[in-house]
Amino acid sequence: MQDAAKECLSFIRGKTRKDFNTNKVLVYALVKVIEIIGEAASKISKDFKNKHTEIPWQDIVGMRNHLIHVYFDIDLDILWDTVNKDISKLIKMLQKLNKK
Repeated sequence: MQDAAKECLSFIRGKTRKDFNTNKVLVYALVKVIEIIGEAASKISKDFKNKHTEIPWQDIVGMRNHLIHVYFDIDLDILWDTVNKDISKLIKMLQKLNKK
């Protein structure tokens, strides 16, 4: 999850919202990486998730499910905000877990 999240940030490094709006390859790449993060989160044991409630597991898996099942109705504003605001927070949370 952490590697995929870091890759997500590398995809947007130096990119603007205008780049995002006009670059379908970037959009598809971000969608795929978010799907990968969500899929990985869905494979984590319930016990582990219950011990680490600081990570929004349900939201992560829910985003993945939405991207996979409602593909033609993806809200690009939400995707852009998720990548720009939430992914770096997720990386920090995962790094803390790795240190334990």
